[in-house]
Amino acid sequence: MDAVIRTVDPYKDFSRVKALCGLDLEARAGEIHGLRGPNGAGKAKALRILLGLARSSSGSATAVGLQPRADAVERRRRTASVPGDVAIRPNLAGGEAIDLFSRLRGGTADRGAYRHRKTRLCELSDLDPSKRNRAYSKGNRQKVALIAALATDAELYLLDEPTTGLDPLSEAVFRHEIRRLVQENGATVLLSSQILSEVEQLAVRVRIIRAWRIVDGGTLDALRHLARTEVFFAADSVDTGALADLFQVHDLTVADGRVKFGADSNRVHEVLPLLGTLGVKGLLISPPSLEELFLSHYGMTAAPPVGEAGNAARRDGATRRRRHRDAEQTGT
Repeated sequence: MDAVIRTVDPYKDFSRVKALCGLDLEARAGEIHGLRGPNGAGKAKALRILLGLARSSSGSATAVGLQPRADAVERRRRTASVPGDVAIRPNLAGGEAIDLFSRLRGGTADRGAYRHRKTRLCELSDLDPSKRNRAYSKGNRQKVALIAALATDAELYLLDEPTTGLDPLSEAVFRHEIRRLVQENGATVLLSSQILSEVEQLAVRVRIIRAWRIVDGGTLDALRHLARTEVFFAADSVDTGALADLFQVHDLTVADGRVKFGADSNRVHEVLPLLGTLGVKGLLISPPSLEELFLSHYGMTAAPPVGEAGNAARRDGATRRRRHRDAEQTGT
């Protein structure tokens, strides 16, 4: 099957400033791909190139098998997008803006199926389409852009920070709709988001971008195997010598009646039998999150908590920060 998205060594150079340096992407039908990177890493620029809004200095890019700029009319009919910054004319009603965006894609605003989807999404997201955009909050303006994109049939959805400003209930609604489009219609989604949990919940494959290049990528399960799973439990009088002897165990610490260590993610099952013989209690196993995977590429750790415990963690360094987090997760 041909790739719905393919970029090969795209390079964008603004004289002294680089925006992309060979950010290769490939996505097939029925997949959700996530892009994760800090501000300025090149995520939005990659989406703009695929939308034909920017031209790469070199390399190639295709969306639904078409050149984004040369085949702009046909490509627009087959793709839908949510921009990072939603700008809507203030005098338009929300429903009018949704219809306008749809017509710009190819005239779907007069189709019965489109009107049904638009009405259903407005009801699910609690958006009043009769209100003027000047009366909308930032979250409601974001809903207008999302409904305009998801109410139309498309093979490819390019979403740049799609749920910024939404409340948790609305986020859940739109995540469900994105999954439904993929599962029922076989659509492809390229999602750029600063909300790590959103990427983690939606994306089948994740690309981590640093300095305009992809530095890691693959399925979440495959990426997690590259990091260690954290294991900790209560231990009043457990002999940890046997644990220390296992080559799968790393950074074993015992403090304040608690034991913590890291284990290779693909070898955790080899450690569990020994834990059973030790009679441990309060066992908690925490696989690496996308946030930890992301921060590991930047040589960083999660920020310590605020307050007296956080100040102590900062004074004592990384070991104390991890210990504090363990205590919070177990409620002790």
